[in-house]
Amino acid sequence: MNEEKSSITNVSVIEKYDLVIVGGGIVGTTLAIALKNTGLKIAIIESQTLVMTKNRKQAYALSILSGKIFHSLGVWHDIFPHIGKFKHIRLSDAFFPWIVKFKTEDLQTDYLGYVGEHSYILSALQNASLQSSDITYYEETQVIGIEKQDSQNIVKIRHQNQDINLHTKLIIGADGAKSYVRQQANIKTRGWKYWQSCVAFTIKHSAKSNDTAFERFWETGPMGILPLPDNRCQIVWSAPHAIAKELQSLPVSEFISRLQHHTEGHFGTFELVSDRNLFPVQLMQSETYVKPRLALIGDAAHCCHPVGGQGLNLGIRDAVALAEVLTQAVKDNKDIGDLEVLNQYNHWRKQENLAILGFTDFLDRFFSSNLFPIIAIRRCGLLMMRHIPPLKLFALKLMTGLKGRKPLIIT
Repeated sequence: MNEEKSSITNVSVIEKYDLVIVGGGIVGTTLAIALKNTGLKIAIIESQTLVMTKNRKQAYALSILSGKIFHSLGVWHDIFPHIGKFKHIRLSDAFFPWIVKFKTEDLQTDYLGYVGEHSYILSALQNASLQSSDITYYEETQVIGIEKQDSQNIVKIRHQNQDINLHTKLIIGADGAKSYVRQQANIKTRGWKYWQSCVAFTIKHSAKSNDTAFERFWETGPMGILPLPDNRCQIVWSAPHAIAKELQSLPVSEFISRLQHHTEGHFGTFELVSDRNLFPVQLMQSETYVKPRLALIGDAAHCCHPVGGQGLNLGIRDAVALAEVLTQAVKDNKDIGDLEVLNQYNHWRKQENLAILGFTDFLDRFFSSNLFPIIAIRRCGLLMMRHIPPLKLFALKLMTGLKGRKPLIIT
């Protein structure tokens, strides 16, 4: 440790920034764009090239709130033409006939949500950030040390075979669930790994309509089906680890047959048009999102089960909430790295995220049980949701991001 500190101090190349964001993904770049008119000098550190960061074969549910945020940031017009839109949500428990159906009339909106592929979302965000003279990218760059001082942090990076010291008032961890920034700050986490893994893949189908999102619960785990353009759907199928591995390795014809059974023929004929990617899932909440001169956003701060498609949306809300707090601090001539300032973000987002983490955990556990008393209770719950409009509306607003404190950027 003493050697590392000494090497950081002795590096001759020094750059100064107000803000250093570690992680150039969707959440980190959203934060940079939300701050681009504040006069803050921002650096984004990304371990891959910008092209490589866009090439991830993944799609995400985007809530109504996330769409409003991207619209306010000026990137929605580049994203909207390339994403799936859904006007209906169908919530069901295996083959139980009483399905809860949500529609746009429930919220008086054009859509209930969107499904965006990673490449289109991040391309739009990168293009917007590259237009700002206040944002500097360090791509193909590794963070190799962080030194904390009272008035600044020193972030040591290795960029193009050169060691550089970035002096900054505030460092942001937007570097994912295994966050180096969080680990270096000794911020502990709580949570657990689920007994399930998820198989994520894309199909192309022959159904006449493609404007419905499905959340289907089975005793082995939930299945989310999200519409994409060109009559495609992104499917995330959760199951116990052994079953998930089996689903990934099944011959394609057998896999499609099993999927036909689980979708009850709703999509007509279909074909698999992507690899079947397997990933474990976990619930994780950092004990704090902030320390002096440091803040965590997105998966660096928290992770949840993919049921309900909440993960990325929470990170986007983190980014604009933190941007709002920092923008106000700049207006008030306050130090953006001061803990009193950063605690405003921590108090705002930590509790709201905890509520969603608890909600997704409850859904997964409650609807993945084959115990008869629990089956009876949850199906009674579905019936209540069908017939009690306030309950149905509350659940819909929670899923679409319309509950909780709204960032000023969309008001």
